[in-house]
Amino acid sequence: MAPIKTTKGGKKEKITHKFVIDASQPASDKIFDVAAFEKFLHDKIKVEKRTGNLGDIVQISQEGEGKIVVVAHTQFSGRYLKYLTKKFLKKNQLRDWLRVVSTSKGVYQLRFFNVVNDAEDDDEE
Repeated sequence: MAPIKTTKGGKKEKITHKFVIDASQPASDKIFDVAAFEKFLHDKIKVEKRTGNLGDIVQISQEGEGKIVVVAHTQFSGRYLKYLTKKFLKKNQLRDWLRVVSTSKGVYQLRFFNVVNDAEDDDEE
């Protein structure tokens, strides 16, 4: 467990982490349901080793077309969000077509796999 940071006066320092999951590309193609993913995160995120214990510590909101913003006022890992996103994709059988990529710190994006068509090469031979 990470140590709690304190200032000189002995007061606890506020920790705030902001993560963005950008699913706008698959959402625009009507493959990915952003509202269902938001509900999945509400149900599955654990706070203090318990699910459904978000309270004011973690806020999940939908921002724009296909973007979900998670703001945590406690120690929170971006890898945990990536894990939950991959779990949601597997549950909805989308894992074969979509992948989760970190584009910058705190920003994860859902992208399609790049599929190269090998049938054209076979015809030339």
